[in-house]
Amino acid sequence: MKKLIILFALLLGACVSKPDNITPVKNFETAKYLGKWYEIARLDHSFERGLSQVTAEYSLREDGGLKVLNRGYKAEDSKWKDASGKAYFVDQADVGYLKVSFFGPFYGAYVIFDLDHENYSYSLVSGPDKSYLWLLSRTPTMDPVTQQRLVAKAQALGFETSKLIFVDQRVQK
Repeated sequence: MKKLIILFALLLGACVSKPDNITPVKNFETAKYLGKWYEIARLDHSFERGLSQVTAEYSLREDGGLKVLNRGYKAEDSKWKDASGKAYFVDQADVGYLKVSFFGPFYGAYVIFDLDHENYSYSLVSGPDKSYLWLLSRTPTMDPVTQQRLVAKAQALGFETSKLIFVDQRVQK
């Protein structure tokens, strides 16, 4: 039983670990990160498959964490899908390294490794390994030069950017 508990603890800890050579941003300001972000591109995962108009909205929780509301439109079903979660800083609150949960006690890493520190207009985010990548923007579209620079950075760090899905942010009719 003791070995099982240790294995379970190691597995949970691995979910909030950072990928190799990915460094969270420093001088992170939570207040500037709050609000709505638009998903410009992502690596595919079942929980977002087929979604367009994907957004993430962050607000403060009473316990000091962040409330996370992810939303996307599933055209195949003609309906919106929402997922509500919570996030907490793994280390210090001025480092862009959080753990996020949408499923009870299970957390996954949310590592902000590039950020427009001046205006908080874009963010490049990884999960616990390099199969998770999100390019976020405060607007539904992103300046092509900035987008290309961020995708090139992710590719140089070992993400499979050839598999990125560029999210359709146009309103469905």
